Amino acid sequence: MLRHLSVHNYALVKTLDIEFSAGLSVITGESGAGKSILLGALGLVLGERADSKAVRYGANKTEVSAELDLSDKPQAVKFLSSRDLTDPDEPARCLLRRVITADGRSRAFINGSVINLKDLKVLTNSLINIHGQDQHMDLLQKEVQLSLLDEYGVDPKLNKKVRALYQQWQSCKKRCSDLRQTLNANKDRQALISYQVEELNVLGINPGEYEEIDAQHRRFAKVHDLQHEMGALLTLLSDDSHSILDQLRKLNIGLNDVDDPDVRLDSAKDLARNALTFLDEAQGELSAYTEQLMPDPEQLAILEKRLVTISDLSRKHRVRPEKLVDLHASLITELQNISINEDDLIRLTQAETDTKKQFIKQATSLRKTRKQASKGFSSAVSTHIQHLGMVEGALEITFHEQISETGLDAIEFKVKTNPKYPAATLARIASGGERTRIGLAIQVVAAEKTQLPTLVLDEADVGVGGKTSDILGRLLRDLAKNTQVLCVTHAPQVAALGHQHLVVTKTASQDSTISTLSPSARVEELARMLGGKDITAKTRQYAEELISMKETSNETA
Repeated sequence: MLRHLSVHNYALVKTLDIEFSAGLSVITGESGAGKSILLGALGLVLGERADSKAVRYGANKTEVSAELDLSDKPQAVKFLSSRDLTDPDEPARCLLRRVITADGRSRAFINGSVINLKDLKVLTNSLINIHGQDQHMDLLQKEVQLSLLDEYGVDPKLNKKVRALYQQWQSCKKRCSDLRQTLNANKDRQALISYQVEELNVLGINPGEYEEIDAQHRRFAKVHDLQHEMGALLTLLSDDSHSILDQLRKLNIGLNDVDDPDVRLDSAKDLARNALTFLDEAQGELSAYTEQLMPDPEQLAILEKRLVTISDLSRKHRVRPEKLVDLHASLITELQNISINEDDLIRLTQAETDTKKQFIKQATSLRKTRKQASKGFSSAVSTHIQHLGMVEGALEITFHEQISETGLDAIEFKVKTNPKYPAATLARIASGGERTRIGLAIQVVAAEKTQLPTLVLDEADVGVGGKTSDILGRLLRDLAKNTQVLCVTHAPQVAALGHQHLVVTKTASQDSTISTLSPSARVEELARMLGGKDITAKTRQYAEELISMKETSNETA
């Protein structure tokens, strides 16, 4: 519940401190006193958008703080704990603070720690619900409507079972999909590698083959240069009168004609003979080499074709030609290791089918329970709507097929306020006052079975009066037995039924202020609401009667 609200320099408010009690707190005051300002300040601290216009004229910043008691909100306590925002002294206490500066900057805090607005809204959406004339209500959300219906008339265990089966089914479905994709990918990969291996098998390249034929091709490519060079060298060794061999032969003949037993001369003769022998042999080898330089054209064509085939395949596989042998070996290994075993997929598919059947069975049972519960829920809400002044009003709950973890259905609350027109959604009901009262009727019925957030109602009594106002007030008081209710009202019948009565007034300096009324001051405020500025003994007496009627019927409210 909301325990305390503190407002500083917001719009027409300079300083405001309000203590709220449990039950029904009514807020009254003359038109223009600033009751809506109070709701605006509360909206700020709950995470609503703000700009520099919120800052009181002449002030540097607006600051709004709220203290919440989370004793009955374990999920909210868990939220704070998960983000290390818990008050170590009082874990169930939550202090919210919002600061807006004159230049439009905004900061939010939870228990003294800075928090972003998204997380602030996540926390407060389940704690306080403001129902203004034109404000969004959680009741407009289909998920909230389904939750209210389920909490009203569905066994939580059935809901839990359906949710668990759905999650199990979706898990099996995803695993099947993932495995099927893996198997398909493996099949595709297997087909590709089989094709590539076959290509390399046809190529039949051997280790070192490419390097060898590449070297041969390079040599054949420069054969003409080699022939020219070899011709020039053989000319040096040819038998004309200027060749090296001719000169060396003449040297040997001359040396042989010299008759001298000197050792050095004999050595020179041996060296000359050896040189002649080596040059003769060199000439023979060079001649043979030169003769084989001209390749066979057919052999050259075969060599070039082989090189082109190897090069094309290497480019296709994006590897160097000499690495094709290694690639061939690695592809064969990968092909042997690819698994196409579909046994696991068959088992998972069966598990998915079985789990889906179980889900459908339990969700069908849930649908029947919901439809049965919807009759009592809509009937009870319709009764309250009619008591609240909409004599022809009725709630209808429509079901739509939608498979999710909540079952087979999505539901939508639709309301008929005029027999001439078909039922419409809450969002399309024209009157803001009607929408607020219909929302109240729904929440009164829902509150019997579920825990609602603190409800803040802005002029739920618009368009009603007399007996209907009294009925509305008693509904609010009934509702306040299960949740804290704050209601801005102009109806004295509603105001008289509050457990706490707050009044908003303006000071001489036109500042809005709020205070809790004492019993005697409450009589005066109710008398003002009954008779205007001219308060008489009769209006005071009527005010006292309203309060006493509330007190005598307190046990029923």
